[in-house]
Amino acid sequence: MSVSAEPRTPEAAEQRRGEARSRGRRAAERAAHWVEAHLSEFYGACWSLNLQHSPVQMAGCPLQLNSQPQPRKLCQFKLVLLGESAVGKSSLVLRFVKGQFQEYQESTIGAAFLTQSVCLDDTTVKFEIWDTAGQERYHSLAPMYYRGAQAAIVVYDITNAETFARAKTWVQELQRQASPNIVMMLAGNKADLSGERAVGCEGAQVYADDNSLLFMETSAKTGVNVRDLFLAIAKKLPKDDRQGSAGGVTGQGPRAGVDLNQPSQAVKGQCCGN
Repeated sequence: MSVSAEPRTPEAAEQRRGEARSRGRRAAERAAHWVEAHLSEFYGACWSLNLQHSPVQMAGCPLQLNSQPQPRKLCQFKLVLLGESAVGKSSLVLRFVKGQFQEYQESTIGAAFLTQSVCLDDTTVKFEIWDTAGQERYHSLAPMYYRGAQAAIVVYDITNAETFARAKTWVQELQRQASPNIVMMLAGNKADLSGERAVGCEGAQVYADDNSLLFMETSAKTGVNVRDLFLAIAKKLPKDDRQGSAGGVTGQGPRAGVDLNQPSQAVKGQCCGN
């Protein structure tokens, strides 16, 4: 028995292509629904096992299996990075947020915004990070970004003494104009270039101590002390509104701060060896 072939006209070919696209879209939608449903089951299982956070959401936080589920609080804090151009502010943020380093980082224009979280006991601290431009022409915009910030990282380049002098100017400006309870960290970046050091670690530590600053030397390139930098700030943040926190805790009432279940302690600086 002969079967008549379908006429091969441009209209028929276009119709077949349209039907194929429709089938592809429906298949993609079914796949997306399947993935969403199974991810929901996965995170539900994580919650029932009291896994503190998904590795995708919280890189670097340890997964804990506890027999008794324990509630976690989520606190948000605004953090701003200040410092001269090319000291590595954007590279520090990129290393902390994405675990990456780019040898040739483009200069920030105005400011960049990113978020990342860290785990502290029963609390998840979410940083809302404003990475400001270091060029002088953007200096007038800086107050717009550090206004209302609960924490600030003032970055300098250990191979460039001028950037350390500029960092002191930023500290003085924050002391005059920022919140009186702001947590300030002095960060000496590019510790991987210690052979070209122009700013001594001990002198920077003395300056930090004299001005009640946290202090660490870091390397965005190698990752040395980058995560510890943000952890130290998170531990130092005030616990409640009476201490000046403006960070919010989800489900815990308005404008509550981080509860670390232990007294805040000053964090001594960490210098990288020469």
